[in-house]
Amino acid sequence: MAESRDDRPEPFVFLLLENFTLIAFACAIEPLRLANRMAGRMLYEWRIVTADGGPVTASNGVTLQADAPMQDLARDTTIMVVGGQKVKSAVSRPVLTWLRREARRGLAVGALCNGAQIVAQAGLLDGRRCTIHWENRDGFEEEFPQVDLSQNIFVIDRDRYSAAGGTASTDLMLKLIARRHGTDLANLVADQMIHTAIRSDKDEQRLSIPTRIGVRHPRLANVIHAMEDSIEEPISPALLAEDVGMSTRQLERLFRRYLNRSPKRYYMELRLGKARNLLQQTDMSVINVALACGFTSPSHFSKCYRALYKTTPYRERGASDTSA
Repeated sequence: MAESRDDRPEPFVFLLLENFTLIAFACAIEPLRLANRMAGRMLYEWRIVTADGGPVTASNGVTLQADAPMQDLARDTTIMVVGGQKVKSAVSRPVLTWLRREARRGLAVGALCNGAQIVAQAGLLDGRRCTIHWENRDGFEEEFPQVDLSQNIFVIDRDRYSAAGGTASTDLMLKLIARRHGTDLANLVADQMIHTAIRSDKDEQRLSIPTRIGVRHPRLANVIHAMEDSIEEPISPALLAEDVGMSTRQLERLFRRYLNRSPKRYYMELRLGKARNLLQQTDMSVINVALACGFTSPSHFSKCYRALYKTTPYRERGASDTSA
């Protein structure tokens, strides 16, 4: 008797890019293995592919051997692109061409960690929602304004899946398992992984502001949130204080007490932090980076940048940048 399509294992193919993040990959593949074990039958099967079929090394130095090079896949296959450090240098025209071709054939395409950068570069996220690791958010937003970027840990938008990296891959896979085989099985898998709190696509990536700064003060958290939301057009300390019902002097004391710096200094560090991300992650000119971070004077931007990072924006970008 022929095996029906519903009885066949659902195939996943993991495209590993050089310097991929091992935890993002492991946290995606283990739920599939455990789903098979808990169900007592093969619900899923998976393969590792690379551009040329050769071995690939993770960012932590672990090397894995691929099962095959990129090739035509069955139409019920889900491709998961696993990125990591230096993701731009890991992509090639054949990779983009393969992803586009397989997507045109109707395959679902997902991205783990910074893999979303490659899927977006292939044009497969235009008009879609996705997520990417928070550290790469600034550069991604500038490069792909046509993509609806979320801050959540994972996103499912029709046949496009994305997880921000790390253990978020597990939450995405548990969601996919639950959709196909029910929440009871997904819960069994989570229990086996000691994953005691299954997160949803409504959960955000980063810790709350009070947790990040180690201070639980609602007004301070609100001011920092306003700062983070207004990098390109900085808000004056007077307006920040007014918005939370304080005087400028009270706001100054609040920052000095809990963060050991002035509001102005804290805001400057946020803006320069975004500038550093853009310099490292995008091809934006130095002047455009300065403008995107609220600096109208390139010389002032360079002076502030050097004071914090002990180097200039031009050196951060590299001597090859002649676009500024």
